[in-house]
Amino acid sequence: MEYTQGMWYGHPCLEFEFQGRQARLACPKTPCEGHKWLLKTEYFSAFPTLELAMLERGYHVAYVQNQTRWHHPSDDAVKEAFCAFLHEEFKLHKQCLPIGMSCGGLQAIYFAAAHPERVVGLYLDAPVLNFLSCPAGVGVAGSDMMEEFVSATGFTLQDLINYRNHPIDHIETLLQHKLPIFLVAGDSDTVVPFEENGKVLYDRYRQQGGTIQLVLKPGCGHHPHSLDDITPLVEFVERIY
Repeated sequence: MEYTQGMWYGHPCLEFEFQGRQARLACPKTPCEGHKWLLKTEYFSAFPTLELAMLERGYHVAYVQNQTRWHHPSDDAVKEAFCAFLHEEFKLHKQCLPIGMSCGGLQAIYFAAAHPERVVGLYLDAPVLNFLSCPAGVGVAGSDMMEEFVSATGFTLQDLINYRNHPIDHIETLLQHKLPIFLVAGDSDTVVPFEENGKVLYDRYRQQGGTIQLVLKPGCGHHPHSLDDITPLVEFVERIY
Protein backbone atom coordinates (compact mmCIF):
# COMPACT_ATOMS: atom_id res chain seq x y z
CA MET A 1 0.00 0.00 0.00
CA GLU A 2 1.40 3.39 -1.00
CA TYR A 3 0.43 6.41 1.09
CA THR A 4 0.67 10.11 0.33
CA GLN A 5 0.72 12.24 3.47
CA GLY A 6 -0.85 15.64 3.42
CA MET A 7 -2.79 17.84 5.82
CA TRP A 8 -6.52 18.19 6.34
CA TYR A 9 -7.59 21.21 8.37
CA GLY A 10 -4.29 21.08 10.25
CA HIS A 11 -4.34 17.33 10.84
CA PRO A 12 -2.12 14.72 9.15
CA CYS A 13 -4.09 12.98 6.42
CA LEU A 14 -3.08 9.88 4.48
CA GLU A 15 -4.33 9.53 0.92
CA PHE A 16 -4.19 6.15 -0.80
CA GLU A 17 -5.99 3.79 -3.13
CA PHE A 18 -8.14 1.03 -1.66
CA GLN A 19 -9.59 -1.59 -3.99
CA GLY A 20 -9.28 0.85 -6.86
CA ARG A 21 -11.01 3.70 -5.00
CA GLN A 22 -9.73 6.92 -3.47
CA ALA A 23 -9.40 6.70 0.31
CA ARG A 24 -8.39 9.09 3.07
CA LEU A 25 -7.56 8.79 6.75
CA ALA A 26 -7.25 11.92 8.88
CA CYS A 27 -5.29 11.24 12.05
CA PRO A 28 -5.47 12.89 15.49
CA LYS A 29 -2.33 14.08 17.22
CA THR A 30 -3.05 11.69 20.11
CA PRO A 31 -5.40 8.76 19.42
CA CYS A 32 -8.15 8.16 21.96
CA GLU A 33 -8.53 4.95 23.90
CA GLY A 34 -9.94 2.27 21.65
CA HIS A 35 -8.84 4.08 18.49
CA LYS A 36 -12.38 5.12 17.63
CA TRP A 37 -13.22 6.58 14.25
CA LEU A 38 -15.80 8.28 12.07
CA LEU A 39 -16.61 7.18 8.52
CA LYS A 40 -17.67 10.06 6.27
CA THR A 41 -19.78 8.26 3.70
CA GLU A 42 -19.78 10.97 1.00
CA TYR A 43 -18.50 14.54 0.48
CA PHE A 44 -15.42 14.06 2.67
CA SER A 45 -14.60 17.72 3.31
CA ALA A 46 -18.14 19.10 3.44
CA PHE A 47 -19.25 20.80 6.68
CA PRO A 48 -16.69 18.94 8.86
CA THR A 49 -17.42 20.63 12.20
CA LEU A 50 -18.09 17.39 14.06
CA GLU A 51 -15.18 15.61 12.41
CA LEU A 52 -12.75 18.33 13.44
CA ALA A 53 -14.08 18.37 16.99
CA MET A 54 -13.67 14.61 17.28
CA LEU A 55 -10.17 14.71 15.78
CA GLU A 56 -9.27 17.02 18.66
CA ARG A 57 -10.68 14.35 20.99
CA GLY A 58 -8.49 11.65 19.48
CA TYR A 59 -10.82 10.13 16.89
CA HIS A 60 -9.73 9.25 13.36
CA VAL A 61 -11.82 10.30 10.34
CA ALA A 62 -11.89 8.07 7.25
CA TYR A 63 -13.41 8.01 3.78
CA VAL A 64 -13.50 5.60 0.86
CA GLN A 65 -14.95 6.60 -2.49
CA ASN A 66 -18.34 5.31 -3.62
CA GLN A 67 -19.00 4.07 -7.13
CA THR A 68 -21.86 6.57 -7.24
CA ARG A 69 -23.31 8.91 -4.65
CA TRP A 70 -26.68 7.23 -5.31
CA HIS A 71 -25.33 3.87 -4.08
CA HIS A 72 -24.21 0.68 -5.75
CA PRO A 73 -24.20 -2.67 -3.87
CA SER A 74 -20.43 -2.83 -4.23
CA ASP A 75 -20.14 0.32 -2.08
CA ASP A 76 -21.24 -1.64 1.00
CA ALA A 77 -18.79 -4.48 0.39
CA VAL A 78 -15.93 -2.03 -0.10
CA LYS A 79 -16.78 -0.21 3.12
CA GLU A 80 -16.85 -3.46 5.06
CA ALA A 81 -13.45 -4.43 3.66
CA PHE A 82 -12.23 -0.90 4.42
CA CYS A 83 -13.25 -1.31 8.08
CA ALA A 84 -11.34 -4.58 8.27
CA PHE A 85 -8.31 -3.01 6.62
CA LEU A 86 -8.23 -0.02 9.00
CA HIS A 87 -8.51 -2.36 11.98
CA GLU A 88 -5.66 -4.58 10.77
CA GLU A 89 -3.38 -1.89 9.34
CA PHE A 90 -3.93 0.97 11.80
CA LYS A 91 -5.49 -0.84 14.79
CA LEU A 92 -8.65 1.24 14.55
CA HIS A 93 -11.79 0.04 16.30
CA LYS A 94 -13.69 -2.76 14.55
CA GLN A 95 -16.78 -0.52 14.49
CA CYS A 96 -17.21 2.99 13.16
CA LEU A 97 -19.72 5.81 13.41
CA PRO A 98 -20.87 6.79 9.90
CA ILE A 99 -21.58 10.43 9.13
CA GLY A 100 -24.07 10.72 6.28
CA MET A 101 -24.96 14.10 4.83
CA SER A 102 -27.50 14.28 1.99
CA CYS A 103 -26.61 11.39 -0.37
CA GLY A 104 -24.12 10.35 2.29
CA GLY A 105 -27.16 9.59 4.44
CA LEU A 106 -28.44 6.96 2.04
CA GLN A 107 -24.92 5.49 1.83
CA ALA A 108 -24.75 5.32 5.64
CA ILE A 109 -28.09 3.54 5.95
CA TYR A 110 -27.38 1.00 3.22
CA PHE A 111 -24.01 0.21 4.83
CA ALA A 112 -25.41 -0.02 8.36
CA ALA A 113 -28.22 -2.30 7.20
CA ALA A 114 -25.81 -4.55 5.28
CA HIS A 115 -23.14 -4.66 8.00
CA PRO A 116 -24.65 -3.62 11.35
CA GLU A 117 -21.79 -5.34 13.17
CA ARG A 118 -19.50 -2.59 11.84
CA VAL A 119 -21.60 0.31 13.11
CA VAL A 120 -22.15 1.75 16.59
CA GLY A 121 -24.71 4.37 15.51
CA LEU A 122 -25.43 6.95 12.84
CA TYR A 123 -25.26 10.72 12.43
CA LEU A 124 -27.55 11.60 9.53
CA ASP A 125 -27.89 15.15 8.22
CA ALA A 126 -30.64 16.00 5.70
CA PRO A 127 -30.38 12.39 4.48
CA VAL A 128 -31.82 11.18 1.19
CA LEU A 129 -34.10 8.32 2.21
CA ASN A 130 -36.80 8.23 -0.46
CA PHE A 131 -35.77 8.27 -4.12
CA LEU A 132 -39.27 9.26 -5.22
CA SER A 133 -38.72 12.47 -3.26
CA CYS A 134 -35.08 13.03 -4.24
CA PRO A 135 -33.96 12.78 -6.98
CA ALA A 136 -37.33 12.09 -8.67
CA GLY A 137 -39.22 15.09 -7.24
CA VAL A 138 -42.55 13.27 -7.23
CA GLY A 139 -43.64 14.95 -4.00
CA VAL A 140 -42.83 18.47 -2.85
CA ALA A 141 -39.11 18.31 -3.67
CA GLY A 142 -37.73 20.42 -6.47
CA SER A 143 -35.18 18.10 -8.09
CA ASP A 144 -33.14 18.28 -11.27
CA MET A 145 -31.00 15.21 -10.54
CA MET A 146 -33.07 12.44 -12.09
CA GLU A 147 -30.96 12.26 -15.23
CA GLU A 148 -27.85 11.72 -13.10
CA PHE A 149 -29.65 9.08 -11.02
CA VAL A 150 -30.79 7.12 -14.09
CA SER A 151 -27.28 7.26 -15.55
CA ALA A 152 -25.72 6.12 -12.26
CA THR A 153 -28.17 3.37 -11.29
CA GLY A 154 -30.10 2.38 -14.40
CA PHE A 155 -33.40 2.88 -12.57
CA THR A 156 -36.07 5.04 -14.18
CA LEU A 157 -38.99 6.83 -12.54
CA GLN A 158 -41.26 3.97 -13.60
CA ASP A 159 -38.92 1.52 -11.86
CA LEU A 160 -39.05 3.54 -8.65
CA ILE A 161 -42.84 3.36 -8.38
CA ASN A 162 -42.63 -0.28 -7.26
CA TYR A 163 -39.08 -0.15 -5.90
CA ARG A 164 -38.61 -1.81 -2.51
CA ASN A 165 -34.99 -0.98 -1.81
CA HIS A 166 -35.19 2.71 -0.92
CA PRO A 167 -33.11 3.65 2.13
CA ILE A 168 -36.38 3.94 4.12
CA ASP A 169 -37.02 0.27 3.39
CA HIS A 170 -34.08 -0.60 5.67
CA ILE A 171 -35.31 1.18 8.78
CA GLU A 172 -36.53 -2.10 10.30
CA THR A 173 -33.03 -3.56 10.10
CA LEU A 174 -31.59 -0.55 11.92
CA LEU A 175 -34.25 -0.96 14.60
CA GLN A 176 -33.62 -4.68 14.95
CA HIS A 177 -29.96 -4.00 15.66
CA LYS A 178 -30.80 -1.13 18.03
CA LEU A 179 -28.58 1.39 16.23
CA PRO A 180 -28.96 4.85 17.79
CA ILE A 181 -29.36 7.79 15.42
CA PHE A 182 -28.73 11.53 15.64
CA LEU A 183 -30.81 13.22 12.91
CA VAL A 184 -30.37 16.82 11.74
CA ALA A 185 -32.53 18.50 9.11
CA GLY A 186 -33.79 21.88 7.99
CA ASP A 187 -37.54 22.45 8.10
CA SER A 188 -37.35 24.48 4.86
CA ASP A 189 -35.32 21.98 2.81
CA THR A 190 -36.76 21.82 -0.72
CA VAL A 191 -34.02 19.55 -2.12
CA VAL A 192 -34.48 16.69 0.36
CA PRO A 193 -37.70 17.65 2.18
CA PHE A 194 -37.77 16.53 5.79
CA GLU A 195 -41.41 15.37 5.66
CA GLU A 196 -40.64 12.96 2.80
CA ASN A 197 -37.30 11.71 4.12
CA GLY A 198 -36.01 12.22 7.65
CA LYS A 199 -39.46 12.45 9.22
CA VAL A 200 -40.30 8.94 7.98
CA LEU A 201 -37.23 7.62 9.80
CA TYR A 202 -37.90 9.68 12.92
CA ASP A 203 -41.55 8.64 13.18
CA ARG A 204 -40.79 4.95 12.62
CA TYR A 205 -38.04 4.97 15.24
CA ARG A 206 -40.24 6.73 17.78
CA GLN A 207 -43.17 4.40 17.14
CA GLN A 208 -41.05 1.30 17.65
CA GLY A 209 -39.01 2.48 20.63
CA GLY A 210 -35.75 3.12 18.78
CA THR A 211 -33.19 5.61 20.03
CA ILE A 212 -33.23 8.72 17.87
CA GLN A 213 -32.45 12.35 18.60
CA LEU A 214 -33.72 15.05 16.23
CA VAL A 215 -32.61 18.64 15.69
CA LEU A 216 -34.93 20.31 13.18
CA LYS A 217 -33.44 23.66 12.21
CA PRO A 218 -36.09 26.39 11.72
CA GLY A 219 -35.87 28.30 8.44
CA CYS A 220 -32.95 26.17 7.20
CA GLY A 221 -32.79 24.71 3.71
CA HIS A 222 -30.67 21.79 2.56
CA HIS A 223 -27.51 23.72 3.45
CA PRO A 224 -25.73 24.35 5.69
CA HIS A 225 -25.34 20.91 7.21
CA SER A 226 -24.24 20.35 10.82
CA LEU A 227 -25.06 22.60 13.80
CA ASP A 228 -23.81 25.98 14.97
CA ASP A 229 -23.34 24.42 18.39
CA ILE A 230 -22.14 20.86 17.92
CA THR A 231 -22.13 20.04 21.63
CA PRO A 232 -25.18 17.73 21.34
CA LEU A 233 -23.49 15.85 18.49
CA VAL A 234 -20.24 15.43 20.39
CA GLU A 235 -22.15 14.21 23.45
CA PHE A 236 -24.06 11.73 21.27
CA VAL A 237 -20.87 10.26 19.81
CA GLU A 238 -19.17 9.96 23.19
CA ARG A 239 -22.29 8.47 24.79
CA ILE A 240 -22.79 5.62 22.31
CA TYR A 241 -19.16 4.88 21.38
